[in-house]
Amino acid sequence: MRYLRSVFALILSAVLLLSGSAVTVFAAGAPGELTILFTHDTHDHFLPADNEAGGEYGGYVRLATLLKEERQAAEAEGRTAVTLDGGDFSMGSLFQTIYATDAPELRALGAMGYDVTTLGNHEFDYRQQGLADMLTAAGESGDALPAMVQANYTTPLDPVAGAALTAALEAYPVTDYTVIERDGLRVAVFGVLGEDADDCAPMSGMAFEPIADAAERVVAEIKEKEAPDYIICLSHSGTEGGKGEDYQLAKAVDGIDVIISGHTHTTLETPIQVNGTLIVSCGEYTQNLGVLTVSKTEGKTTLVDYRLRPVDETVASDPAMTALARSFQRTVDEAYLSGYGLTFDEVLCENPYAFTPISRFGAVQEEDALGNLIADSYIYAVQEAEGSEYVPVDFAVVASGVIRASLAKGDITVSDAFDVSSLGSGADGTPGYPLVGVYITGKELKDAFEVDASVTPLMSAAQLYGSGMKWSFNTHRMIFDKVTDCAQILPDGTEVPIQDDKLYRVVTGLYSGQMLGTVNGKSFDLLTITPRDENGQPVEDLEQYIIHGPGGEEVKEWYALASYLRSMGTVDGRYAAPEGRKIVSRSWNPIELVRSPGWITLAALAVVLLVLVLAVLLLRRLLRPAGRRRGYQGYRGRRWRRR
Repeated sequence: MRYLRSVFALILSAVLLLSGSAVTVFAAGAPGELTILFTHDTHDHFLPADNEAGGEYGGYVRLATLLKEERQAAEAEGRTAVTLDGGDFSMGSLFQTIYATDAPELRALGAMGYDVTTLGNHEFDYRQQGLADMLTAAGESGDALPAMVQANYTTPLDPVAGAALTAALEAYPVTDYTVIERDGLRVAVFGVLGEDADDCAPMSGMAFEPIADAAERVVAEIKEKEAPDYIICLSHSGTEGGKGEDYQLAKAVDGIDVIISGHTHTTLETPIQVNGTLIVSCGEYTQNLGVLTVSKTEGKTTLVDYRLRPVDETVASDPAMTALARSFQRTVDEAYLSGYGLTFDEVLCENPYAFTPISRFGAVQEEDALGNLIADSYIYAVQEAEGSEYVPVDFAVVASGVIRASLAKGDITVSDAFDVSSLGSGADGTPGYPLVGVYITGKELKDAFEVDASVTPLMSAAQLYGSGMKWSFNTHRMIFDKVTDCAQILPDGTEVPIQDDKLYRVVTGLYSGQMLGTVNGKSFDLLTITPRDENGQPVEDLEQYIIHGPGGEEVKEWYALASYLRSMGTVDGRYAAPEGRKIVSRSWNPIELVRSPGWITLAALAVVLLVLVLAVLLLRRLLRPAGRRRGYQGYRGRRWRRR
């Protein structure tokens, strides 16, 4: 009996050892392939938009169809699929007007089966209270919602003022990371928001932790607690020219398998690979669905497949998503547009011109007819709002960074006009940035033209389009000294010189005014533009200078454009082409490069001259004494030898 018990014990031990060995082998084996379906910067694009080729692009109604197709394909091939979004899912169409009350964006992502999303800078356009209300509305809807991750941007600078947002973030909940368990795989996803995105959220009121610090902390926690097969970062930071914040993030932090890179609206035809991390971007406005498949061998992430599937007119609309979009559209009509006496699809005017498509808008330093049209609409709207008390606007200006859509040939609807200037909210809490009217000196006005000429290559969103002024510059002149000429254009077309000490009334959007500090920083404070009141005193709070209509309502950027278009009936012929408001030269003519030099060019020329003089003196010193020394020593040598 003792012998049998011993044999049984040996057999049991062997079974346990073999079981343990099998478990160990399974655990150490490579995880299965993972397909990541991803978007970023979708900006409320529920419906398709016209493109420059005469077709259409984008729209949740078509994106939903592609998502279903890709999930079915992954399932048929035995691959695990997850669906992720890199932030800025809001702000870009009339649907955003019910952002705080109905949360259409998050509910749409949930309806399309998104697993996780993150916060972008534009989720803060309606400020902390707007984001808090949106998260609350999403939760109260009872709809399926994506998880939300954010690791470095969820702490208000003011705990008291930010109490409502803090509570909403906790209730949703928004967490540093989440883990998706599917088909035996554990996929950890975390989110960060970059430095430039923080700069682009001037009213967020949030504390900022560097993304590399946050990522390093969170990746370590995930590895310690979650035993992940894959770690994915939803980074609203961006890549530009193959580099950028997300490139630096991947380089600085080990252990991230994939970075979904949003914010810069980049389209990467092939992934960027750095430090074992794959960085991918599929472009903005639901133009494409990104499809990335990866595998892992011995801890190394390997690219299996990468595709960008166009969301265009060849894709059928999903009936359920179409019905959801139409229901939200009715809410927009009732809750927002009715206050303006307008409807979503109402035609404002007919447009016979093909304006620069948004995909190319602002890419080149040049005057643009669409920019002219928008700037002119600001002056029109201020005249209408102020009536008999109108104070002449000397300069109306719009920055390319706030122009979010173009106008296609054909009928222009209310929705089309809103899409062009769709960002933000005003002091009244209603959607749309309002116009502000302030004063700047003539010298600062010239600095504004220099911002357009010199800062635009550093920050493309700073390119300016104006009404009431004209300016010329050469792109090859010294930085911060590129402008060669400028003048004010009076309503009758007369050109007059700009006086440095004179105050000029300037109208722009609230957001553009708030971003002046960033532009000043980009010029290393060599250019300064300080908004002032009519007495020349610096303005501390731009919201005190919002333009209001006769009924006290804020004059919104989008409504300025819409009302101007409606007043024309047909877009005026002056917008068929640029008018010479901004003249850009790219000449290398030496005379043009140094004509009317400013102090920066003079300083650079002085440095060059000084270097040349020093080089000549040094060369003479090296050559002349050496020749004399060689001749003298040779003579002494000959005399010594003769002795």
